[in-house]
Amino acid sequence: MTFELVDFPIHGNHDGNLIALEKGHGLPFDVKRVYYIWGTRPNVVRGKHAHRKLEQMVVCVSGSCDFILDDGAKREMVHLDNPSKGLYIKHNIWREFTNFSDDCVIMVLASEYYDEADYIRDYEVFKKEAGR
Repeated sequence: MTFELVDFPIHGNHDGNLIALEKGHGLPFDVKRVYYIWGTRPNVVRGKHAHRKLEQMVVCVSGSCDFILDDGAKREMVHLDNPSKGLYIKHNIWREFTNFSDDCVIMVLASEYYDEADYIRDYEVFKKEAGR
């Protein structure tokens, strides 16, 4: 499956921590879009789509949630609860996320600008395009 957890270097001292996300340093693509999600009820399922081209780095900057990733043949769950780890999701991966803590904030860095044509929102269409 085409995803991986990435450890970001932590900078800081006894006063606190800092993560710097910079082009060419720990990010596998040029960032064209950043957005964040918060205030989601615990049992809501978000996502429910795949991308044809877009890649993402997902960081849970506060709280926790679970990502369910599916390549059409295999499903895996990844628990995010650490702002020093990023979930790198390549294209052609179905993603859903749920089990949000009350304080969950998700930041997403995307390789492309928003383009509705890049989304696959029907799971059966996704499996067909993925060759499954």
